[in-house]
Amino acid sequence: MLKELFQGFWAALARIILRNRILILLLIVAVTVFLGFQWKHMRFSNTEANVLPDDHPETVQYNAFVDLFGQEDNAIVLAVRDSLLFLPDNFNRWNKLSKQFQAVPEIDFVVSTDNLQELVKDNEKQEFILQPLIKSVPDTKEKVAEIKNHLFENMPFYENLIFNKKSGTVRTVIYLDKDILNTSVRNEFILNDLETLVKNFEEETSLDVRVSGMPYIKTWNNKIITSEIGKFILAALAVTSIIFFFFFRSFRATLISMCVVIIGVMWAFGVLGLFQYEITILTALIPPLIIVIGIPNCIFLINKYQQEVKKHGNQALSLQRVISKVGNATLMTNCTTALGFATFIILDSDLLKEFGIVASINILSIFLLSLLIIPIVYSFMAIPKDKHLKHLRKKWVDRFVSWMEHLVRNHRIAVYITSILVLVTSIIGIYQIQITGSRIEDLPKDAKFFKDIRFFEEEFDGIMPVEVVVDTKQKNGVLKPATLRRINQLSDEIDETPELSKPVSIVNLVKYSKQAFYNGIPKYYQLPTSQENTFIMNVARKSSENGNLLESFVDSTGQTARMTTFMRDVKTTRMEEIEEDLIESIDKIFPAERYNVYMTGKALLFLKGTKYLTKNLLLSLAFAIGLISIFMAYLFRSFRMIIISLVPNLLPLVITAGLMGFLGVPIKPSTILVFSIAFGISVDDTIHFLAKYRQELMANKWQIKKSVYNALRETGVSMFYTSIVLFFGFSVFIISSFGGTKALGGLVSATLLFAMLANLILLPSLLLSLERSIANKTVLKKPQIDILPKDDEKAHGK
Repeated sequence: MLKELFQGFWAALARIILRNRILILLLIVAVTVFLGFQWKHMRFSNTEANVLPDDHPETVQYNAFVDLFGQEDNAIVLAVRDSLLFLPDNFNRWNKLSKQFQAVPEIDFVVSTDNLQELVKDNEKQEFILQPLIKSVPDTKEKVAEIKNHLFENMPFYENLIFNKKSGTVRTVIYLDKDILNTSVRNEFILNDLETLVKNFEEETSLDVRVSGMPYIKTWNNKIITSEIGKFILAALAVTSIIFFFFFRSFRATLISMCVVIIGVMWAFGVLGLFQYEITILTALIPPLIIVIGIPNCIFLINKYQQEVKKHGNQALSLQRVISKVGNATLMTNCTTALGFATFIILDSDLLKEFGIVASINILSIFLLSLLIIPIVYSFMAIPKDKHLKHLRKKWVDRFVSWMEHLVRNHRIAVYITSILVLVTSIIGIYQIQITGSRIEDLPKDAKFFKDIRFFEEEFDGIMPVEVVVDTKQKNGVLKPATLRRINQLSDEIDETPELSKPVSIVNLVKYSKQAFYNGIPKYYQLPTSQENTFIMNVARKSSENGNLLESFVDSTGQTARMTTFMRDVKTTRMEEIEEDLIESIDKIFPAERYNVYMTGKALLFLKGTKYLTKNLLLSLAFAIGLISIFMAYLFRSFRMIIISLVPNLLPLVITAGLMGFLGVPIKPSTILVFSIAFGISVDDTIHFLAKYRQELMANKWQIKKSVYNALRETGVSMFYTSIVLFFGFSVFIISSFGGTKALGGLVSATLLFAMLANLILLPSLLLSLERSIANKTVLKKPQIDILPKDDEKAHGK
């Protein structure tokens, strides 16, 4: 009953589409125009996506830190490593550059040699005062050298903040207004004002300025993402259209297919605007994905139309059968592909949730567009001529299908042995795979800002902030000698970690106060002794400027202090080791009953986010496999058929994971996405093959061998066509500047190629070997839903 109902539904739908062609085209135009107007709501992400949920303990701690001390990643750093900087003209021009930045409204304040303050003791008033390092413009080499020597030799407080004593590198730190930190104003300032000012300085002095800092990296990262969207779309259109034309040798068919996917891309941008989602490194992939996934729909529909025309020459009947006989199968395959993406929706990460929502909606949309536009457009055109059908008689395609049939017919044992050997080898590779990643390893390696990151790592030991927050649980507890000694002890342990920079905290200021108390003699840059502490801190409390200095290190109550260090770009495994060592040191140094100490910062958020995302993406993959298994069970009503259908789709995933192990590609968020995406797409071929196989069983009175070979011959060509399109379509992502996107493109392409071979060789072999025991069971009962009606003798392929 249900079978007849669905057959009737698709036949009725075909009549509705073909009888209301103009109205449907007008509706498509109207929807396209409506979604086109939503483009104005599209915006590129100006923030760094936090993959952790808002209620995650690490997010809560970080937000508490920001509330207490403000955003810690608002600094842009400029540096010069060149002795020519200390020529009078160049040095003064460097100081002028700092003044120029300070005059820009987007800048909160600047710390540089131009406005560097020295803490000194006023013996008359018995208090500390701040006086400028540069009291007058130095106009001779001797004066510049005097300033440099005084800074490098007598002001250790600024070492690794403003200068590197070993290499002579000098830097300027620009703090952006925190209100513009996550807005487009930040991008405009960095791409226009900052770039112009730095370029002018370089042209006038011939010095190379290195620039970095989290706002700078985010801005250039977003700019490259933006530029790559158009590159991906054009590349995907070019590759898929060339392959499509190679297969069909028809400008008309190619043009129609390109129109379908271009409208699909317009809808994809419109959906992003409609939901007001930001364009991120993931959502930027959706438009080219729609092209790559949409072309196989066009192949199946156009191939079926041309097969029907060749068979009986009746255009109206051919178009009706395109919709009624292929529509259901194509819907099922698009649903499984959409399911692969939709599993990201269950995750707590907004980044992946938005990607899953938009991708799954647009995959179903491109199916709808294909089903409506292709039959309607062809209905207005002349019936295809014989030259348009030549591709159906290609000898090399026949040879390819015959080769597969020969393997399945005569070498099934070899197929199984090969599959087992590949499986075992892949499992060995999986044991070598690492779950790791680093904060910047996916960034474009050739970009100047990436090279500058490495420069600052070399000179100042990293740019990723790690914060240690010390809550003394009592007002003004930070300045107590015992607390200062504990903070200093932890600072020493942090300084001994090669991947971390020398930390900055209230201890540095207290040491500087002692140095100032002893008239600036560098050897006194140390914590006061118990005897010195009382009178030195009394002098410090009298100093009006001291309050301003304390703001950076201590909260307004004097209860909570921060220690800031910077981490090099290291793998997540090493980050975990560093975190464990620091926690152990914290527990040893700070008694839990007297102090509440925790670690936070962007570096740790990345570590926790990577682990969280990896775990949840594995759950997403398991969920996708479970959903599609249920889907297969509903279609085929047999546990063995579920196993048979999953084997040729899970094996390629295992092979890809094994390759990752052998090639040293780690499991990380950008690579683990591969498995859910590839599984959702590769299972389409299985559905097409098994649907045709079941139809052949009923048509051939349950003759298993004949049904398998017929199904292989009928579906092999279309599966080959679509797999090649998908392979080369996903390969366009290899041109990306981002390592993660490259890995995604290469690994998905490889997985889909393995899946095609598994579905065309291993799947038929399994059916021939195992299906006899199923033939007497539930699978051969009349199914509730026929994906392909039994009179559809050549739904796909030749």
